[in-house]
Amino acid sequence: MILPALSLCLFPAIVIWAGIRDATSYTIPNWISVTLALAFAPLAVLLGLSLSQIGLSVLVALAVLFVGILLFALRWIGGGDAKLLAACGLWLGPSVLMPFLLTTALLGGGLALGLLALRNPLFVPLVQRLPKWTERLLTPGEDVPYGVAIAAAAMITFQQSPLLLQVQNPVIG
Repeated sequence: MILPALSLCLFPAIVIWAGIRDATSYTIPNWISVTLALAFAPLAVLLGLSLSQIGLSVLVALAVLFVGILLFALRWIGGGDAKLLAACGLWLGPSVLMPFLLTTALLGGGLALGLLALRNPLFVPLVQRLPKWTERLLTPGEDVPYGVAIAAAAMITFQQSPLLLQVQNPVIG
């Protein structure tokens, strides 16, 4: 079980990178979501997930992607956010989808409120002392890098993922 356990480190590493990229550049490169999606199937098979579990996870990802595309069309989230949500939905599966989405919404709201507060002119002296990469984050009227909330929610809810649970409690047969 060492190889599958090590393989599961891929999800947190890539998701954390997605959050960092979104915070610093307001972009989530396509390779991040594609890598997560492509890595899911072999790992799910390696861990012994049933075809129905894998199929349900794929359906979850497709449904989340569809909703994400609608949210993108409404300009509520970015395209990278929609793809990252879907890739995370694939890994987290149907049993963790609602906690993941709820956690994402709560963290996204908290992030938006925090940035709104920091973008207040009262904080200009504090903001001027921060690293250069934070400049866009703290610019009034700028978007919210929602990938940060998605990544944080994925990390919080990943502990309930069927993939992780399979490594922790393998079925011996």
